[in-house]
Amino acid sequence: MSKTEETKIKTEFDKACEDIKTLNNLDNETLLNLYGLYKQALEGDCVLPKPSFFDLKANAKWNSWKERTGMDTNTAMRRYTREVKKCLGN
Repeated sequence: MSKTEETKIKTEFDKACEDIKTLNNLDNETLLNLYGLYKQALEGDCVLPKPSFFDLKANAKWNSWKERTGMDTNTAMRRYTREVKKCLGN
């Protein structure tokens, strides 16, 4: 992948990260999906230990991120951007 294409993906991802802040009516499934893609895009594979069974929110977020193990950064950024555009109706 060319540097220009990587820059375009990153620019669109950054815009999506700002655009998503304008929405406040997203369901939990969508939020978890976006969270997992966001974390994978910025940090790569999850290497954190699984949270306590009793911390349901942390477990859901960890699972969402962990499900994306092996996904490369650019793919995660593109998918995140695509999902945000869907949420915005684009």
